[in-house]
Amino acid sequence: MHANACSHTSGSRPRTPPLPILLYDGSCGLCARSVQFILQHESASRALQFATLEGPTGESARRARPDLAGVDSVFWVEPATDSGVPRVLVRSDAVLAVMTHLGGPWRVLARIGRFIPRVSRDALYRIVARYRYNVFGRDQSCLLPTPEQRARFLD
Repeated sequence: MHANACSHTSGSRPRTPPLPILLYDGSCGLCARSVQFILQHESASRALQFATLEGPTGESARRARPDLAGVDSVFWVEPATDSGVPRVLVRSDAVLAVMTHLGGPWRVLARIGRFIPRVSRDALYRIVARYRYNVFGRDQSCLLPTPEQRARFLD
């Protein structure tokens, strides 16, 4: 990826800030349904991009954070800050970030969820993750986004 190092100058358009990315298991039925739910229920801002953990964007994110190489989870990746390091949330923290993104009653539930200790939230997340294929199956078909949504899928 090549980034333009130029800052805003007269006559040029300001660059739009990078958007958060939700990395998900592309073969998980629960994950595919969750992405569809997000697309249907998010606010009009639609400020979220999607990519599978198995694709180039997911692989790049894992290489950038070797400490997360073995983590089998949904990832919420926020754009890099001035330090050049993106903020990455996994497991229940990623789910709470999605809920906050959705807004409305989901944001309220996310705030309540933050009162539950992360170790407890992540334990519940791991139980759901362990049985997700048994309950929701493996999604053998690809999500077919609308043309408007397609631009938000990175790979």
